[in-house]
Amino acid sequence: MKDPEHGAKPSESGASAADRGEAHKLVPRGGKGKRRRRKPTGLSSAIASRSGLPGEAGRPAALNEAEPARKRKRRRRSKAARPQGQAPAAVSGAAAAHETPITDKKGQKRGKKARHRRGLQGRPLATGGKPLAAERPAETQRPRDVSAAPQQSRKDELRAPYVAPSEPPAPLYAALDLGTNNCRLLVAQPTRPGQFRVVDAFSRIVRLGEGLGASGRLSDGAMERSVEALKICAGKLNARSIRRRRLIATEAARAAENGETFLQRVAEETGLDLEIIDRETEARLAVSGCSSLVDRETKSVVLFDIGGGSSEIAVIRIGDNRSSRLANHITHWTSLPVGVVTLSERHGGEHVTPQSFETMVREVEGMLDRFDGPSVETLDNAAGSGFHLIGTSGTVTTLAGVHLDLPRYDRRRVDGLWLSDDEVSAMQARLLSWDFAARAANPCIGPDRADLVLAGCAILEAIRRRWPSTRMRVADRGLREGLLTEMMADDGAWRRARPRRYQRGPGHAPAGEERQRPHEGNKA
Repeated sequence: MKDPEHGAKPSESGASAADRGEAHKLVPRGGKGKRRRRKPTGLSSAIASRSGLPGEAGRPAALNEAEPARKRKRRRRSKAARPQGQAPAAVSGAAAAHETPITDKKGQKRGKKARHRRGLQGRPLATGGKPLAAERPAETQRPRDVSAAPQQSRKDELRAPYVAPSEPPAPLYAALDLGTNNCRLLVAQPTRPGQFRVVDAFSRIVRLGEGLGASGRLSDGAMERSVEALKICAGKLNARSIRRRRLIATEAARAAENGETFLQRVAEETGLDLEIIDRETEARLAVSGCSSLVDRETKSVVLFDIGGGSSEIAVIRIGDNRSSRLANHITHWTSLPVGVVTLSERHGGEHVTPQSFETMVREVEGMLDRFDGPSVETLDNAAGSGFHLIGTSGTVTTLAGVHLDLPRYDRRRVDGLWLSDDEVSAMQARLLSWDFAARAANPCIGPDRADLVLAGCAILEAIRRRWPSTRMRVADRGLREGLLTEMMADDGAWRRARPRRYQRGPGHAPAGEERQRPHEGNKA
């Protein structure tokens, strides 16, 4: 036996050099010059685990020196891309010592299949340097259920209407018109200058003036129907905080002997205090309600409101200095003591012949002859006058609905519609050719107006003969809109201060302050 000092020294690791060389032998791989590492044995794994030589942990120094530099750099990039504090995946045996992950340019892991995926045309699918969702570190992946809740609540906040803390909600105004045929209520709040948004509305045919022409008094049935409708209006008004309201009654309460007694009953049973307005105020309110339908270029207009017991006509002439209130430009006005209810009761409204229709027209023409108003030549001869008619009543809106052949009445399509003179004549002839049943079956007329529409057409025909015009504008608005416009203008509802945004710096108001910006009021 040889002395250990003069013989071959055993390896410090307890294994022969042949075993170590066999364990780390590299063999070439076919294709593109890449080399494939032979699977190490359990002996080499033990050698690597017990090695105390410098180099990477669990790796012999000889292997580190023999390995090409590019692979060492690749391993360092892969190690640097791993988040701090994250241990590598556990791999049993020698595979853990020789694991060489495949990386991209950013140092992120991606599988071999991900590197060789191709599109429909055979081109590689580029990831743009961004790792797939499955390859991202666990710390960077957010669970969907955690982030979805705040986003949903944020969407709900955006859907909710935004109200500035310094800007209180717009006040509410209410207008009620108890006419000869209808009871109407409108609740609105001001928006842009001269305009408002309707919050609540109510309309019902009560025929308060039924039988008034023959007896001179309001009938019990008519008063009962009106009181029931006014109770509904009182409930709507009491359910809201109304800043200002105005409740009026027109021709039926004005002409009846028991009109004042009826209004006292209304106050006792409903709590509503109605005022009877005169005919001049009624004409002025009708003009105020239709002021937005008069074009800026128009210099002269004849506006008429065909009611149930009376018809108001106003001649408007606008000069160079246009007022914010169109009613200030009224030069002549009249109120005819005739409406669709009173005229149809005298001449019959169900069975109307061309002869009876002409009789109604001539009766209204006789009333207009006593009106000392300007002729159409005076209004239309002015250069650039743009003269036309404006009709605000159930008669003209019915003609517009029949003209449009609407399956049901639509205010949005009727209000502001222009009708030519030939179209108005054609609609009147069409209605005159229908019997009562045909008029009642039309969705824009109905059984409640079937006996009144031709009487309204007779009043309209008399006005057209007095002031011929090539065009007429339809207005589905009237006294209620005029009442709201007058109240909002008197209160300065369109001149209130509004918060504005300012920039910090010299010459600018401090942030959070408000500056009053006056408006022009009710612009037509």
